[in-house]
Parts: sequence; structure tokens; C-alpha cells
Amino acid sequence: MNAQSTVSREALPDARALGSARTVWLTGLPSAGKTTVARALAARLAAAGRPVEVLDGDEARKVLTAGLGFSRAERDENVRRIGYVADLLSRNGVDVVCAVISPFRDARDEVRARHLESTPESPHRFVEVWVSTPVDVCAARDVKGLYARQRAGEISGLTGVDDPYEAPHTPELELRTDQLDLDECVDRIVAVLAS
Repeated sequence: MNAQSTVSREALPDARALGSARTVWLTGLPSAGKTTVARALAARLAAAGRPVEVLDGDEARKVLTAGLGFSRAERDENVRRIGYVADLLSRNGVDVVCAVISPFRDARDEVRARHLESTPESPHRFVEVWVSTPVDVCAARDVKGLYARQRAGEISGLTGVDDPYEAPHTPELELRTDQLDLDECVDRIVAVLAS
């Protein structure tokens, strides 16, 4: 996956063609490519004239969810808080791209339900994208050194290795960042948003 999107402005969809603001929720293992895809998608949406914000799980843990650990309850609370902010922004006209591991299906489903409850007239405002990059590829990338630290016994509870990751049953889109380049990933998300 290339680290930079190079789609020309002519290839961008018209802002109106994408409809009302959405939350795009990228879920997947550490180092799957969520943040890279999120930033490229946000750049594409901004270039099309849409207000957009990226909510990155790692950044949120520094401020919005600072103090939360990595127990099941704390991970769910992390997702819940990020989901609340995403819902608030998107129902007020800002596209939100969330890059959050969000390992548990019921927590992601709760975020989807919040979006539906706040705007029942817009049932497609929440778009779940499963960045389904295999764990061996993620471990080889090891962007933050988490897999190496887990193998060395320095940390435990690494999602997808010694802590569970519950894959979505029916995401709006599944992306394999080991098989698609960055532009293709963004193209596929934009196609879903435009449908």
C-alpha cells in the first residue's frame, strides 16, 4: 500500500454526489492500515469540498479517552466515546473518518445504533469498513513496534494476537490493504459513500 494518494482533482466526486455527512468507521488489527487509509480518505473528501475530521484511536487516547486502559470495559468505553463524537459531528454536517481498532462487535454495533437513533431518517450515515489485513502482514509492518514488544513479553493483550478481535459480520466494505494500493482503498470507500 502506497503511503500517499495521487488521484487527480478531476477524478474526485462532486461534494453533492456523496450526499449527507457520514461516519466512516475503519476497524481492524494494529498496523492494518486504518490510519493511512483514513487520512487519504479525509484528504479526498476535503478536496471535494466536504468538511471532514479524522478521529484516530491513538490520538483519542491522549485526550478524549486518556486514562482508559485496555480491559474489555475500557476498550468498549474508548469506542463509545469516539463514537459519540463521530455521531455529533456527522449529524451536524461533518464527514468523520474514524480509525479505531474497536475489537468488539457489540461496541461497534452500539456506535451504529447511536447514529441510527439520532437521525433515523438517515439510516446509512454509519459506514463500517473492515480493514481485514491478515495478522502476519500487520506483524511484519509493525508500525508502532507492538508486535515485537508482545513477542518479547513486554506487553500482553495485543488485539489479534493474545486478545480477541471480533470481525464484523456485515460491514459495508472489506478492505485488504495488502492486496490493494491506497488509491484503490479510497476509491472503494468513496464508491460506497456515493451509492
